Amino acid sequence: MLYNWLEAQRELIGSVQAWTDYAGQLCGLPEQRRDRAVALSGCDWLGRLLQAAPAPPPFAIGSVLIGARRVAIDESVAERTPFCALRRFTRRGEAAGPAILLCAPLAGHHAVMLRETVETLLKHADVYVTDWANARDVPAAEGPFALDDYVLTLMRFLRFLADMPLHVLAVCQAAVPTIAAAALIAARGEPPPLSLTLMGGPIDTRLAPTAVDRLAATHSIGWFRETVIDTVPRGYRGAGRRIYPGYLQHAAIVTAYPHRQLALESNYWTSRLSGDAARIVASLRALNEYEAVLDMTEDYFLDTLRVIFQEQRLARGTWDVAGRRVDCAALATTALCTVEGDRDDITGAGQTHAAHAACGALPESARMRLTIDDCDHYDLFTGPRWRETIHPALAAFWRKHAADRHSS
Repeated sequence: MLYNWLEAQRELIGSVQAWTDYAGQLCGLPEQRRDRAVALSGCDWLGRLLQAAPAPPPFAIGSVLIGARRVAIDESVAERTPFCALRRFTRRGEAAGPAILLCAPLAGHHAVMLRETVETLLKHADVYVTDWANARDVPAAEGPFALDDYVLTLMRFLRFLADMPLHVLAVCQAAVPTIAAAALIAARGEPPPLSLTLMGGPIDTRLAPTAVDRLAATHSIGWFRETVIDTVPRGYRGAGRRIYPGYLQHAAIVTAYPHRQLALESNYWTSRLSGDAARIVASLRALNEYEAVLDMTEDYFLDTLRVIFQEQRLARGTWDVAGRRVDCAALATTALCTVEGDRDDITGAGQTHAAHAACGALPESARMRLTIDDCDHYDLFTGPRWRETIHPALAAFWRKHAADRHSS
């Protein structure tokens, strides 16, 4: 198995790093200079390439600037399942108001890649984040995890947060199970969220298919099962679990977005050469957030291919979750916003805006469609377009519909 071979290579590079440190000590190099020498020789890059994906860095958001005030942030886990932790970020001393549930994608990256998104949202509200577990760390005894289980987990969290006014924001792959969870909640007559915002999500992949969509559509489920599924080796809590490995997902991401990887690497190397300690820490953190990937269960990965990319069951109105049909028309009182980037080559043009066609019961006054100029997939939730264009528009949308719900 490739997973086992990679584990052997990671152990080897780890021993090389240890000998490098030891050689530096014998030569009398201070620790900082040894580290810099390793960086300049390229061993640092090689180590990160071959060593196991690091444990994701913590969110570690100690405070945020709200206006001219620095406000402390408290982080905790509000609810948990074997496959997901619902992280809560509260603004100490701030008045309670509508909270935001940020539904992170389960598509390779850890949720901490959305750290900048969370920091921005905290300027206006307390934030809850779905932090999905690495499948290799979930014991096989906890059972399987499929796309239906993802939706049911989100329903559980929506019920947990039902006592507070709530805006829901789903990013990328999370858009499909999130709208399904909200629709199933509403269809049962349970309290729906105030609003639902979908950013760069593949609601209908028949529209403007990208290379990702075409790959998924032109290969059978059997081909994917035989080609990309591996088994978690011994040494991990999830040993024996069948998974789509994070190392393959990372390779796919780097192939699709080489410019982003190069930009992060370049910023990291420049900071190392500059000797600016704060800049080194920030650039390495950004690189580690991007490179920290996770394994997905076989059932979930193959279900996602079948339901979303091959059969478009949500868009066609043919999706059943745990025996119940998903009917987005049930979302009659939840305001809907969809956001797309005009240079997004992962989610094609119109795929996210297609959610409006599925939610036929909503009045036009409860809808907003944003298409952002000069914006790729990652720009939707990080960087200047997120901070300066998208977030202000969403904040205004949320304020309007929270006020509308309060007055009705």
